[in-house]
Amino acid sequence: MDQNWPFSPNSPQAQVTANLFLFIMAIAAVIFAIVLFGVIYSTIRYRHRKGQGEPPQKTGNLYLEIAWTLIPTLILAVVFVYMLRVMKITNASASTQEDMIVIGHQWWWDVRYPNDNVVTANEIHLPIGKRMLVRLESADVIHDLWIPQLGNKMDLVPGQTNWMFLQADRPGIFLGTCAEFCGADHALMHVEAIAQSQQDYDAWIKAQSQQAVTPELVQSAGAQLFLKLPCQSCHTINGIPSFGDIGPDLSHVASRNTLAAGVLRNTPENLAAWLRNPQTIKPGNYMPNLSLTDAQINDLVTFLEKLK
Repeated sequence: MDQNWPFSPNSPQAQVTANLFLFIMAIAAVIFAIVLFGVIYSTIRYRHRKGQGEPPQKTGNLYLEIAWTLIPTLILAVVFVYMLRVMKITNASASTQEDMIVIGHQWWWDVRYPNDNVVTANEIHLPIGKRMLVRLESADVIHDLWIPQLGNKMDLVPGQTNWMFLQADRPGIFLGTCAEFCGADHALMHVEAIAQSQQDYDAWIKAQSQQAVTPELVQSAGAQLFLKLPCQSCHTINGIPSFGDIGPDLSHVASRNTLAAGVLRNTPENLAAWLRNPQTIKPGNYMPNLSLTDAQINDLVTFLEKLK
């Protein structure tokens, strides 16, 4: 099954949303069938025949008018009540402390776990069976977080805080995307939700909480080059003096599955290609081509691949 398929729900929020959609589609299918039958029947039964004049004209039928007013009203009332139930399950608010903060950027996702002081990018880790309250913000324009198998979409609006629930009922990697046009690389702004056991989730949190940069690694050629180039003004790596927030936090970049918000798998070869010229891979993104030499790229890749 396609991991983007919304009708393979993997959470209570996604399940009730899919059920509501299918319920409305079933009603629409019945109405379509009735109208289609009426059109075909009327076309055949009342078609023009030679020798016939104009059929008798009727100004109206009170019972029919009551019926086609009352029936749609009852259908909408049923859908409205059903929708309220769905909203009760899916809608979130700041009733408790958030478990996660997701900030949309052009064109990547900043993911933070405030209770554990963990920051990552373009990956959302979830313990199976736990409903996570997510605070949604935007750093620039309107974005929209949508992971089809995990529930409804929600906008990330500049200057406004929105909330949603994320939950996964089985392990797996569920693909998501930005569902609101947000600029040149909107179509290349992906996210992965990684659902794992509580034990694996705790182990991931513990690993992300630790500093990946060792004293020996600070002295490496790649680390020194990172600090010398503009990299440190755009990215943060815990353990060295870099505090940029324009681009993703790279403190544990080697532990992630993808690069460039899901555009590339995270391999040394792809990382080297990205550093060589990010504009050829994701045109319009805000990381410039630094015209690095092969030796510089090799030093940076060696350094970054150790940040797990």
